[in-house]
Formats: sequence, structure tokens, C-alpha cells
Amino acid sequence: MYKIITMETPFVFGKIASDKNFSNRKEEIEHLIQNFRSGINTILISPRRWGKSSLVLQAAKQLEQNFPEIIVVYVDLFNIRTEEEFYLNLAEKTIRASSSKLQEVVNNAKKFFKQLIPKISFSPDNWQEFSFRFDWQELKEHVDEILNLPEKIAEAKKIRIVICLDEFQNIGYFENPLAFQKVLRSHWQLHQSVSYCIFGSKRHMLMEVFTSPSMPFYKFGDVIFLEKIRKEHWEKFIVSRFEATGKQISSFQAGRIAQLVDYHPYYVQQLAQGCWFRTDKTATDEIIDFALETIIYQLSLLFQNLTESLPTTQVNYLRLLIDNVQKPSSKETIMHYNLGTSANAIRIRNSLIDKEIIDIAEGNVKFLDPLYKIWLSRYYFGVTTLA
Repeated sequence: MYKIITMETPFVFGKIASDKNFSNRKEEIEHLIQNFRSGINTILISPRRWGKSSLVLQAAKQLEQNFPEIIVVYVDLFNIRTEEEFYLNLAEKTIRASSSKLQEVVNNAKKFFKQLIPKISFSPDNWQEFSFRFDWQELKEHVDEILNLPEKIAEAKKIRIVICLDEFQNIGYFENPLAFQKVLRSHWQLHQSVSYCIFGSKRHMLMEVFTSPSMPFYKFGDVIFLEKIRKEHWEKFIVSRFEATGKQISSFQAGRIAQLVDYHPYYVQQLAQGCWFRTDKTATDEIIDFALETIIYQLSLLFQNLTESLPTTQVNYLRLLIDNVQKPSSKETIMHYNLGTSANAIRIRNSLIDKEIIDIAEGNVKFLDPLYKIWLSRYYFGVTTLA
């Protein structure tokens, strides 16, 4: 029986990490800040739950603290499913970020909207809580006013604006996403005082949008591929967070926590927190192993439902990966794992990539979720202990 300590936890996962809860990424932060200062459009690509939102917000915070002439507008597209919602959110967030008081909101709306007449609703308790509404038919005819709004404000106020668009892959829900991308690109490429930082949780989709020569956003800006935080950085971070709460963990054990979950930022923080909860004074290997098993057990129903939703051939392909087969396209391998033909094996692999279960990095096929890989190996296929 492990003693559970109740107090503020020193590790953060599942929400934005900032300041002392944010681990390293110094080089990436400097890269983003330099791009923002230089007006360079930025596309940030990585697998989901790698801390992109936390990274961008941390860079934005440091930027605004040191360069007050630059304003960062953060637009989260997580719940956005239509073009109308996109335009409304962009207008609201831009006006809010560039206004310091209620009257300025009203004045900016009057000044920068010529054809459109926004209906503004305010919260009686907080003037910053307001929303815009437009007549959709009018808005469709004058989208230029929304898309050029940040540029007009920046020019009028003699400032620079950085528009950060999170969960950008949600434009795929729009009625005609390709046409929408063309509209965005045609306006944004002309802006001189506004730059854009685009990121999201669908790595495969963003790769297609921003690196394919046939797509409107090809060569739109600096594409940054976020890499894993190195082991030595995780060691220092985990040790320091334990010590800040009067507990101890060795550098080796801290590194082991990161290594067990393949340096996945979300899972490193989660596993570290699980170990911290179970540690009275000094962490042990037994505590680390127990915490990992607990997390996997908590996720087991999710992993089971995911696996049961897959066709047999796709499950067979996952078994192939678990077995670490070196020649997945060989005739013997395809026959052994009942994949049909070489062409069918490629289709199976691509389908699993589309479902964001696996990905190809540096020529190697890898699981995007390291704990799903462990669960498959230990509990579904019963092959071996990977961790």
C-alpha cells in the first residue's frame, strides 16, 4: 500500500503548461520569438500531445513581455466547424487583443468595419467577455474585411500582430476546405504587419497542407518539426520538480521515467506525477513500475475499444510492428501476417497513419502512442515487456 500525498502537484498534463511547469524547449522558444519578431509565418508540426500549444503560448508570453509593440492573438479552432465561426472568432480575438477598454472595442469595430455591421454583445460583469455577430449573407460577400482586419489594425496602431491558430486541422470540417485555404492564402500572403503561426494535433493532415506542392499553403512559411525533449533535459526537470516539494528522485530514475514512455511530453508529465504522488520521501524503481502499470490500466478500455474497431489486417500489421519485423514488405512477412499483397500492406499502413495510430519518421514506422504499444505487447498480444 502506497501513501497518497494531497498537495499541489508539480507536474502538468492535459492542460497548458507554463513557467515552472514548462520543460525546456529553450531553442524552440527562441526560434519562435525570432520568427514572430521578423514577421515570418510559422508552421509548427508534431504528433499530438507533444506540447505545441504550451510552447507557442510560452513563446508569446516572453515576446509580449520584452516587445510591447508586438501583440499576439491566440485563436483556438477546437470547436470551430464552419467558415462563419472561423471569421467570428478571428474578428473577436483580434479586436480583444488590440483593445484595452470597452470604448476602444466599440471604436475599433466602427473604424475597421466599413461594409459589415457587427452586433456586439457584452458581459455585464466583464467587458472583455464579448461576442460578435454578423449577417452571414453579408459576411460571405465581405470576408475581406475580416481577413484583413489584423493588418488594418496593425497599420493604424503602428504595431505588429502575430495570429496564432491552434487546431488548424479543423478547417477540414468546412464545406469546401480547399477553397477556404485558397481564400486565406490569397489575403495573408499580402500582409506586411501581421504574421501567422499555425499548428494543430493532426500531424499527417498538416504535413499534407503545408508541404505538398499542390496545396495553397505550400511554402507559406517556416515549417518547424518539433522534436522530442532530450533525456538530460527531462532528468533535470523531474529532479527539480521533486526537490521543489521536498521529495527526492535520482537523475537515473528521472531519465527512466522519460525513457519508459519514449520521451512523450504528455506521458512523461503524467508518469512523473504518478510517481510523485506515491513517493513519501524518496522515489524507487518499484514506485515507477507501479505508476506505469496504473496508467496503462486506466487506459486499457480505451486501447481495447480502439483495437476492436480495427480490421483484422490492420491488427495484424500492428503485430508485425510489435514483433519488430525488419522487412515488412517481404513476401514471407506478408504471408506470415496474412496481409494479402504488397500493395494491400501499403494501404493498411497508410490507413493506420490516417487514423494517427502510427507514423513514419526518418524512414521508420513508429507508434504515435507509446503506451498503446506497451499495452498491445503486454496485454493484447502477450509478446514481451517493451518498457
